[in-house]
Amino acid sequence: MYTAFAISLVFLGCCSNVVFLELLVRDFPGCGNIVTFAQFLFIAFEGFIFESNFGRKKTAIPLRNYAVMVTMFFAVSVINNYALNFNIAMPLHMIFRSGSLIANMILGIIILKKRYTVSKYVSIALVSLGIFICTLMSAKQVASSSESSKEAGFWSFLHWLVGIAMLTFALLLSARMGIFQETLYKKYGKHSKEALFYNHCLPLPGFLLLSSNIYKHAALFSQSAPVEIPIIGTTVPVMWLYLLMNVLTQYVCIRGVFILTAECASLTVTLVVTLRKFISLIISIIYFRNPFTVWHWLGTLVVFIGTLMYTEVWTLFSSEKKQKKKD
Repeated sequence: MYTAFAISLVFLGCCSNVVFLELLVRDFPGCGNIVTFAQFLFIAFEGFIFESNFGRKKTAIPLRNYAVMVTMFFAVSVINNYALNFNIAMPLHMIFRSGSLIANMILGIIILKKRYTVSKYVSIALVSLGIFICTLMSAKQVASSSESSKEAGFWSFLHWLVGIAMLTFALLLSARMGIFQETLYKKYGKHSKEALFYNHCLPLPGFLLLSSNIYKHAALFSQSAPVEIPIIGTTVPVMWLYLLMNVLTQYVCIRGVFILTAECASLTVTLVVTLRKFISLIISIIYFRNPFTVWHWLGTLVVFIGTLMYTEVWTLFSSEKKQKKKD
C-alpha cells in the first residue's frame, strides 16, 4: 500500500516538476533564482511547522554543523537552476546531473581513500562516455544553430561552455556535500527530515544577494498572460501558476522519495528513480520538442546502463530471485 503510494508520488511529483520547470525556463531562461527561492521558502515553511514545531524542537545535530552543508547545498541548488540561463537544454541538464556517480567516485577516492571493484570503474566509464557523447552532440547543435557571423557563433558557444562548467562544478560540490553529510550522520545519527528543513531554512538570507534578479523576474512573471483557475474562478498570470505548481510538485517529489526510501529496499528505490529520470527525459523531448539525435539516444542509453551497473541492480535482482526460490 505505502510502496505503491510512494512510487505514484515519485512519478507524479518528479515528472510533473520537470514539466513545470521547463515551462518556466522556456519563456524566462534566467528565472532559476526565483524558482530556487520559492522552493526553499515553501519547504522551510512546511518544515518550520511540522518538523521544528515552530522552532520549539531541539535539533539532533548542532546548528553549527549545518553551516558548511547548508552553504554547499545553497550553492549547488542555485548553480544548477541558473545554468539553464546558458543555452543548456533541459534534456542535457538531466543527463549531465546523472553524472553525480562520477563525482562521488572521484571525491571518494581522493578524500575517503576508497577503492572500488572493476565493475564499478567500468560502470563509471560508461556513464562518463554517455555524458561525453550527449555533451559533444549538444555542443555541435549550439555551434550550428548560431546565426549570423562566426563571431556570434563563437560567443554563443562560449556562453554554453560556461553553463557546462557550472554544471560540472555543481556536480563536484554536490558530491563533496554528500561526503560531509555522511560524516555528520555517522557522528549524530541519520536525521534526514531535520536536515531537509535546515538545508532549506538556513540559506534563505542568502537569497538577499540575488534579490534584484528575483524581483526582476517576479515583475516579468506578473506581466505574463493571465489564465483562469477553474475551481477558484480567479485569474492569475500564467507564470505564477507554473511557479506554484513547480513548488508543489517539488514537495510531492521529495516526500515520495522519503517514503520510498523508508518503505522499500535499495533495489526498488534505484529502479524507480532511474525509470523516473528516463520518463522525465522522454517527456521533455516529445512534449517540448527538444532536439535529440540518435547520438543523444545512444549517450542516454549508455548513461542509464552505467548507472544500473554501478548500483548492482542485476546482482541484487538475481540474489532476490534465488532467495525466493529457497523460501
